[in-house]
Amino acid sequence: MKRLLIWLLGCLLLPLLIVLATLERAPLVSRSESISPASIAEAKRLLANNDPRRLQRGDQRTASIPAPLIDEAINHLVSRSLHGRGTFALAEETAEIRISVPVPGLAGYRYWNLRAQLQEAEGEPRIVAASLANLPVPSRLAEFCLNSAIGLAGFSDEWRAARQLIRKLAFEPARGVVEVSYVWEPGVLAHARARAFPPEDIASMAAAQKALAAQLDHYSARARVPLGQVLSGLLAAAASGEATLRQRRAALLVLASYLAEKNLAVLIPEARLWPRPRRLKLILLGRYDSAQHFAVSAALAAWAGEPAANAIGLYKEVEDSRGGSGFSFADLAADRAGTRFGELVAEGSSRLDVALRGSLGDSDLAPSLDGLPEALSEADFQRRYGGRDNPAYRQLLSEIERRLAALPLYR
Repeated sequence: MKRLLIWLLGCLLLPLLIVLATLERAPLVSRSESISPASIAEAKRLLANNDPRRLQRGDQRTASIPAPLIDEAINHLVSRSLHGRGTFALAEETAEIRISVPVPGLAGYRYWNLRAQLQEAEGEPRIVAASLANLPVPSRLAEFCLNSAIGLAGFSDEWRAARQLIRKLAFEPARGVVEVSYVWEPGVLAHARARAFPPEDIASMAAAQKALAAQLDHYSARARVPLGQVLSGLLAAAASGEATLRQRRAALLVLASYLAEKNLAVLIPEARLWPRPRRLKLILLGRYDSAQHFAVSAALAAWAGEPAANAIGLYKEVEDSRGGSGFSFADLAADRAGTRFGELVAEGSSRLDVALRGSLGDSDLAPSLDGLPEALSEADFQRRYGGRDNPAYRQLLSEIERRLAALPLYR
């Protein structure tokens, strides 16, 4: 009996000891989370050259994907799903993915560092070697971990479908690209759309876009329309009961698409038949940019955990990557306010229901932007704040949160 207890204890402790043994002091990958404007532009070019709407079943294509674009996509995926960082690098006939994931609550050794090596192959890509710290990891276990990370980010179905389409993978380090040969199957796109937007959500979005178009028809062509007026009208119209969340989320997605100047028909073909709202300036605290940031962040928070959040997240990446006027704490405040608002929608907050019985003004939705630095170039940002872990930067973040907490809607 004693031996059995010792054996059971050993079985329980061994995995824990292995996990602790693979923790390291420093991350293998250290970089920012952001996606560069160049990568956004490159992704748009690739989508234009491989537009699935122009492909027929069985069409064979080869896409040359720049390694830096894959590198930033992997980093974005790891950042979103695991709060870590990732990178991708090419070598002759192989490529290597590196991932660092922080482990909270542990002093000293605080990172899991994973390396996975891919090899050129016919068919879908395969991991041929992997390690966690200095411990070799079986290829199948590494693939399981990679698939789990993709699943946590909400892309598991898309990843599975993409792997079925791939016929050949070739690495071209001299050109800095990965050649992906694939055969198109329209059902993949239809499945992805159906998963992201079931019929009930599409019906709610159609109703929301019709309501938005009707609201904006009442304004003159050059009107600057307060966001709160439009938002109140769209959300207050939602029915009570189970349909409320669906209708309000649909309204936020329609509004975010309108302000981000994205055509919903790209995601939902039926939207081509919906009424098109007039192009007017919706403003928050007198600013168009603030309205954009608020609406996109609100939609992202309201749809969090749903497949549709991936599409809304792309809107946000595009907006954040423009950077024409530099870094803005005012835009950051609008983002945070939008996130808090979207969370209230997702929670079915009674405070929001009470607020919608009246009228939502700018001061209800977002905090004052007075004194928040704007239009900071990267050099100015580094000189004044030295990075996002700098005390001066964190002080401004705390000030934004303090102003948000002072608003009755977000207390």
